[in-house]
Amino acid sequence: MNEKKLRLGLVGKDVSKSLSDKMHAFILQAFGVVCEYEKISVDERGFDGAMRRLLGDFDGFNVTIPYKRDVMAYLDEIAGDAFAFGSVNTVVSANKTGYNTDGKGFLLMLRLAGVDVANKRVLVLGGGGAGRSSAAALKNAGAEVYVYQRRQDKLIELCQELGVKKATDPERGGYDILVNCTGVGMHDSVGVSPVSVGAFQGGTVAVDLIYEPSESAFLKLAKSAGLRTVNGASMLFYQAYYADCLYLGLTPDDRQAETLYQKYLKNG
Repeated sequence: MNEKKLRLGLVGKDVSKSLSDKMHAFILQAFGVVCEYEKISVDERGFDGAMRRLLGDFDGFNVTIPYKRDVMAYLDEIAGDAFAFGSVNTVVSANKTGYNTDGKGFLLMLRLAGVDVANKRVLVLGGGGAGRSSAAALKNAGAEVYVYQRRQDKLIELCQELGVKKATDPERGGYDILVNCTGVGMHDSVGVSPVSVGAFQGGTVAVDLIYEPSESAFLKLAKSAGLRTVNGASMLFYQAYYADCLYLGLTPDDRQAETLYQKYLKNG
């Protein structure tokens, strides 16, 4: 019997350090599928060409910063959470359909880390694709969600679309949970935090979607202020798991996802 093979990819501004190729290969191997996974870093000028190649030559692909909204213009259908969030991170090329698995992966990461968001005041830093997905997922899970980003026109638009609140000054503190979705703290900004230590006053948990470095400047400040910290590596794995289920037409199972992640950690 021939092995099933998938040609997949990841497109973003700089995906050179992404672990997505290893995670998808591991997950798909568990499903008996061989995976060829290509990481494609492109600037805005190269994005159109990358999209044509991905949609034409790949079975599916993932999308990361800063193209989670831009990709929507190339698709025939926006499904499920992607439509609600206004952000796509997973594309099935055959039918040019975009999905978003970020929200599900984010909430599973929090649940398994023992973080309860219901009725908590949560500050989401960043209004890009990851910020939108996280804010919408948190709201759906019963949190009181505040979002902050520098561009006020975009912030007002986001809050109206998602039904969340605008944070005017994150440095004032007073939030139970803080989530960094900005990308500040990785690549060229390693060692930089999007907020100062004052933002963590009154907080209990800090979450950074950045997974490299494993402890960002944001998390170091949070830890110094006495907060529990959660690194985004498991979210990346879980959203990859949900994406692979979409590629294969499988029904996801949260216990299976957790078991696979623990095996992935053991295998290094």
